[in-house]
This record gives sequence, C-alpha cells and structure tokens, in this order.
Amino acid sequence: MDSSALPLAEPAVEPAPVHPDDEKHSSIADHADTQLAREAHVGQRPGTLTIRPGSLRPRLFMMSYDEDSHTEREYADYQELWTFFSAHPELRHWIDVRGYDDLPLMEQFMRDFELHPLQMEDVLGDYQRAKVDVFGDNRLFLVSRMTEFSKLFEIDDDQFSIFTGTNYVLTFQDDYEDCLDPVRNRLRSGYSQIKRKPPLYLAYALTDVVLDQYYPTMAAIGDYIERLEDRILQDRPDRRVLGRILRMKKDIIRFRRFVYPEREKIAEILRMPEDIVPDDMKVYFRDCYDHAIQALDLAESYRESVSSLVDLFMSNQNNRMNEVMKVLTIISSIFIPLSFVVGLYGMNFQRENPHGGINYLNMPELYSPWGYPVLLGILAGIVVVQLVYFYRKGWLTNR
Repeated sequence: MDSSALPLAEPAVEPAPVHPDDEKHSSIADHADTQLAREAHVGQRPGTLTIRPGSLRPRLFMMSYDEDSHTEREYADYQELWTFFSAHPELRHWIDVRGYDDLPLMEQFMRDFELHPLQMEDVLGDYQRAKVDVFGDNRLFLVSRMTEFSKLFEIDDDQFSIFTGTNYVLTFQDDYEDCLDPVRNRLRSGYSQIKRKPPLYLAYALTDVVLDQYYPTMAAIGDYIERLEDRILQDRPDRRVLGRILRMKKDIIRFRRFVYPEREKIAEILRMPEDIVPDDMKVYFRDCYDHAIQALDLAESYRESVSSLVDLFMSNQNNRMNEVMKVLTIISSIFIPLSFVVGLYGMNFQRENPHGGINYLNMPELYSPWGYPVLLGILAGIVVVQLVYFYRKGWLTNR
C-alpha cells in the first residue's frame, strides 16, 4: 500500500500566545472544571459516560501498517475510518482519538471495540492515575500521564489512554498536541521494529515515549531551580520569589504523583502471565520500569532541592535583617554618647544664683568663648574613636 495514496494529517494550528494572567485564570478554570467533573460522578451509576467541561472536539487519526507499507490519514467521519479498519484485518492499525467532546462518538467506539463502560468512563474522566487493566480476550487497558514544563514555569499534564487488540492499538487523549511524534516518525520510516512486532509492542513504544518525556520535564525543572537559586543569592528577592518556590514545590509533588503510579503500573505488567504479556515483551517493559525509577529518583531529588531553596530564602532574609539591625545598632551606638553629652549640657543649672552670687560648680565652661567649638570637637572625636573601634572589630565590614 503506497503511503501517498492517502493524504497526511494536517498539523494542528499553533495556539496564540497567552498572557500570564490569562494562563493563571485558565489554570484556575481547568481546576474548577476537573472538580466539577469529579462532583458530577458522585452518585451516578458506574459506567456512566460524562464529557468533562472544556473538552475539545474529537479529531480521528489512523496509521495502518505492516512490515513493508504504511499509510496515515485524518478522518472527518468515523464510519469511513471503521470501514477502512474492518476491510483490512491483515494490517495493524494505530487509531488515535484526540478530543472527547462527542458523547455519541465515544459510545460508538465503546460498542465497536467492545470496551468496558468503566474503562471508557476512566478515559473520559481525564484525571485517572497511571494504571493497567486486563479486559476481553487478554487485551490491555493502560493509562499514563503525559507531562510538559510550560513557558509559564508550571507542569502541564494530560491523560493518555491505550487499548490494545489483536491487530490494533486505540489511544485517547484530550489534546491535539502531544509528545508522540517520535513513534509516528518510526512508523513512517522505511524500516522500523514496530512494524515487525505485535500491537503490544506499539503500546510499549507509546508508554516508553511518555516516560522519556519525563526527563526533559525534569531537566527544565532543574534549570528553573538553579535560576531561582541564583536569584536568591545575587539579587534581593521579594516575597514573589518565595511564592514561585512554593509553587514549584507543589508541582514537583504533583509530578511525583504521576511517576509513582507509572512505576507500579509497569511492575504489574511484568507480573502478568505469559498468555497476556509474553516474556519477550517483558524485556522492553522492564526497561520502562528502570526509566520510571530514574524519573522517581529525580523527582525526589528536586523536591529536596526546592525544600532547601525555601531554607536558603529564609536564611537570606534573616541575613538581610541582620545587616539592617547591624547598621541601626552602629548608628545607635554612635549617638548614645553624643546624646549623653548634649543632654548633659541641656540641663538648666544657672551660673548666677538669685542672691547675686556665682555657683562655681554649675557648668563654668558655658561662659568660655571657646566652649561651643571645644564641645563640637569633643563630639567629633567621640565619633571618630567609635568608628575606629568598630572598624578594628570588623563591624563595618563583612569580616
């Protein structure tokens, strides 16, 4: 089958730039939508399909291949996709559904591919943790979380659901953009191991790409942590920096909640019997298990780094406060003896008494023609002596 016989899928439209304030409100709205979706399930019959608010209209893609050929196309009509799929059982197919906002279409997928309603409910809920289920005649249902570190220094995540069959892999995601292009490019190439392996290998390849995407995410997080550390050490950080650190700590904890179930999911796959997951496939999933452990270790390391940033910020703030207190203490120490001297001469003891006599002990220097300049010199001398003493003690420097 010639790959030029069918048109290639058109690339998704690049989204317009988003203002940080708009993104902040969008994030709050997404959280509210997820909360509403969860509340909508309360009390419902198990297996009831509900579309999450804000979901995108579905786009249907299918890549059909064997060892020697490959075709791909975006279908505007599901029946056309199903007709081609049914007419070519000799090929292996990757059906990629992007967007959920068409409940009748989702129900049609459930009927045609014999998906369990509880599994389809998990797909449309779009907030499931990573897991694996066995259904039908030893078919697998896998859930993963795709992650990306956004330009607004936050971790974005999307659910990625995979169903395996005898000659197909069916995937669902609620976004038009993803990290799966490396797998698509491998299928488009003239020679690919995916083409010679069963569909379960394609499911492994997709899971592996999702796990590999964790590393760029963690690398971006590490770079951002270093920038925050430099900001704390070089600049005079304000409370907004502390807010960014705490937000990053929250994102890393959330990221760890993605990776930990992923590790448990793959471990469960490795424990499955031979008739479900052959031993020659477990070798590949064991490699995924190693990747999940490494990503989990990175998440733990970065969580400790962010916690140390909080301590560093508080230590920096305390050092700044100590510097301010040192300056104020030095100023106070200088003016304390000066205040004593001028306060002493501010006392109103009269030189002459009411009887016309002279009180010789009452500040005779007040009548000296050089009394005021001498007093100013004494005050200046006190200041100089104090500054020399403070300097030798290292109080005026960073020693």
